[in-house]
Amino acid sequence: MAGDCTWRKSTYSGGDAVDSECVEVAFAQVVRVRDSKNTAGPELRFSVEAWHGFTGAR
Repeated sequence: MAGDCTWRKSTYSGGDAVDSECVEVAFAQVVRVRDSKNTAGPELRFSVEAWHGFTGAR
C-alpha cells in the first residue's frame, strides 16, 4: 500500500541521524503516519477529521 500515496517528511524531524525522531505523513483516503527510518514497518492511520483535530488544522 505504500506506493499509492506521496509521503512527506516532517520539518520537525531530527534529520538522518540513527537516533533522530523522524516521521512521515501521507494524505490519501486517510492520513497515514510512519517512522521514516522504518518505511516498511507499521503505520498509524487517522481520518481527515481526526488529523485536523490533532494538528489544529482547518
